[in-house]
Amino acid sequence: MDFTPWCINGNMNSLKYWILLIVCLSSFTGGWAQDIDTTTINKKRLKIVLVSTGVAYTAGMVALSQAWYKNQSGDGGFNFFNDNAQWNYIDKFGHMYSAYQISRTGSEMFQWTNMSRRKSAIWGSVLSQALLIPIEIMDGFSEDYGFSWGDIVANMAGAGLFLSQELIWQKQFVKMKFSFHTTAYAPLRPEVLGDGIPEEILKDYNGQTYWFSFDIYNILPKGNKFPKWINIALGYGADGMVYGRESDNQEHGYESYRQYYFSIDWDLSHIHTNKKGIKILLFIADMIKLPAPALEFNAKQGINFHFIYF
Repeated sequence: MDFTPWCINGNMNSLKYWILLIVCLSSFTGGWAQDIDTTTINKKRLKIVLVSTGVAYTAGMVALSQAWYKNQSGDGGFNFFNDNAQWNYIDKFGHMYSAYQISRTGSEMFQWTNMSRRKSAIWGSVLSQALLIPIEIMDGFSEDYGFSWGDIVANMAGAGLFLSQELIWQKQFVKMKFSFHTTAYAPLRPEVLGDGIPEEILKDYNGQTYWFSFDIYNILPKGNKFPKWINIALGYGADGMVYGRESDNQEHGYESYRQYYFSIDWDLSHIHTNKKGIKILLFIADMIKLPAPALEFNAKQGINFHFIYF
């Protein structure tokens, strides 16, 4: 039986699949929470969250096992793999982003049960690690991959970025976001970098940019005149990566380099509505860095201005 969702195909980056799964799941648990001041947990809603999360978790792990690992060789032993030198750390930013967004989404789900914002943030962050750590364990039993401590640290950093802000300020002054554009590299190694846009979004690290979006209005003192809906965003990307390791790129005539971005961002969290469907759409859209002008800095080309960058 083919139990492979559209977003998983072979050796595909599965982290953003978990974001999609958890966001879809939360849309069935009643919508996004409002600020709640209560100590009474809605046990019925909590049961819905736990059961539906467990079912989705089990289905997701079976899908990953079937789609990602079933054709891989392995001797049954547990392997460690240091992949920190690969892909100019773009994959590590992907782990951090995924953990951040799953923590954020999980927190909203728990708030829907009337759990306090503080406890919801804690359990949402725990949920993110519970979903991501088993992927590393399965990697550890795969001869083609291996357990990566770098991935574990990145997962914890993403959850930590969300949780620390919730516990200290009860606001997300800095959000992680993602953007993507197609590149000319994917057709060179489609089995690794993706064949078609859905795969390329997940696998072509050359087209991925990870952003830290700063909510300047809330960072500045109260009463400031800075526009609520404009954030300042710092981005990180890389280009020229046909192979994971720089030595392999150079051997085949490619030169990879890192990219740093400065841009504005549109803060959708300041749009208030009572309509559940619009709330969900805004919440999902706030995971993405929307197109805007950007300055790019890199060692190969210097400074580039993008009228619209995505």
